[in-house]
Amino acid sequence: MNRKWSFVLLGTSIPSQRETATAKGASRNLKRLICFFTVLVIALFAQPAAGQLLTASTSSSTNSSGADQATGVIVRTNLGLSGLQTVCALNGCLVQGSLDGTQGLVFLVQPPQGLSPNILAATLSLVSGIIDAEPDQLVALPVTSGAGPFLTIVPSYLYDQASVSYFGSVVWNGYANQPAAQVINLAKAQSTFQVTGAGIVADIDTGVDPNHPALQPVLLPGYDFTRNQPGGSEMTDLNGATGSGCDSCQASFVDQHTAAMLDQQTAAMLDQQTAAMLDHTGLAAFGHGTEVLGVVHMVAPTAQLMPLKAFSANGTGTLSNILRAIYYGVQNHTNIINMSFELGSSSVELTQAVNYATTNGVICAASAGNDGLEEVVYPAGLQNSVMGVASTNYFEWRSSFSNYGDQVVWVAAPGEEIVTTYPFGAYSVTSGTSFTSPMVAGTAALLFSLQPGINQSSAASAIAHAEWIGPDLGYGELDVFHAVASLEPR
Repeated sequence: MNRKWSFVLLGTSIPSQRETATAKGASRNLKRLICFFTVLVIALFAQPAAGQLLTASTSSSTNSSGADQATGVIVRTNLGLSGLQTVCALNGCLVQGSLDGTQGLVFLVQPPQGLSPNILAATLSLVSGIIDAEPDQLVALPVTSGAGPFLTIVPSYLYDQASVSYFGSVVWNGYANQPAAQVINLAKAQSTFQVTGAGIVADIDTGVDPNHPALQPVLLPGYDFTRNQPGGSEMTDLNGATGSGCDSCQASFVDQHTAAMLDQQTAAMLDQQTAAMLDHTGLAAFGHGTEVLGVVHMVAPTAQLMPLKAFSANGTGTLSNILRAIYYGVQNHTNIINMSFELGSSSVELTQAVNYATTNGVICAASAGNDGLEEVVYPAGLQNSVMGVASTNYFEWRSSFSNYGDQVVWVAAPGEEIVTTYPFGAYSVTSGTSFTSPMVAGTAALLFSLQPGINQSSAASAIAHAEWIGPDLGYGELDVFHAVASLEPR
């Protein structure tokens, strides 16, 4: 279905590119376009304020509550920046900037005030030299479930705070030796094959706590696409939300025996003062990126981690920022990209970006989604380029919240009551397919230890050596030992 839709979108540009029957016919169509654009611009600019355009270089705007808004159009063109600017000069739109880094083919365009991005996308698709155009999308992290609560209890192992040395850092025992690690045969794989992770794993998410003791030794600076600045810290989101200026604050752990329930998904070992600070509507997804990277680190503790911040603490981001993050990761030597988010419909440019990643040797994993349905979400549904990961419980049954079906699931992994890192140097317990995908990304980093340069196809084949547990969950539940063993010389 994705390929069919791509064909239809691309097909809209064929008449303007191939209409060579006669010069007279081409001239007639050009006049119609000019007439249409003229009428449209006159209508839009009838009032003095109508000509005001966004001038920020960001790929999304921000409303008074801090929520991202997708207001632009994503355009792929062979006209180059100057050619696209000329097109926009005729149509009242504004080129905000490139989305694909050094490629110079994909741009974000802002429509004139009052013009729907859908209309601008349809209009630009008629222009010769525009390969495709699609409205930017608002994307939300799956911090809620459509199939009931994620978490009902706080497991005892969250309270296991005994310090253990873990491949270069000191972590809680309840994190390093939690049940999920045992289910996927992690320690056996690490010790038998002497693999602890290599390469760079990028996570497109809310960022990371750059001062977390467990993660700090392997963290790379990353990039914040929500602010267009280097660094991928999610602690900067606390400034605007709470006014507390918390770039480097740490929890004081006044009461380390109480897990603060932050939402239906996450309970974190925080003191009450810190937990109260996070009781804010704009922080629904705060900590998500630190948690996801903590799962990658649990599986591949010596792999380097690159936080690519494309989502705000409220859990929202834009497709355009996700695209920027993918291209940035590839062009900055990432080997593996984790994507713990989902789009309900396919996107031509998301498909192009993921294909660009895999063509350049990058391995991609994504969450299968938390709607509890047999449905296809993206990017997990791009199975030629992405491994979609579902969730199981400790009885090896599909989690009630996990999406399923072979069209979206490559493998499954434990996704309930996962202990992982949390901002302020803390630890949390959380559930969802957001935390199964990084187990696969971490496994890919272990494979990279044995076979540097391993590609998407080979990694997916190795990870398919899973424990089959029933239909609709792909190749079954992740078995890290068997995945790594499949690469060993016979």
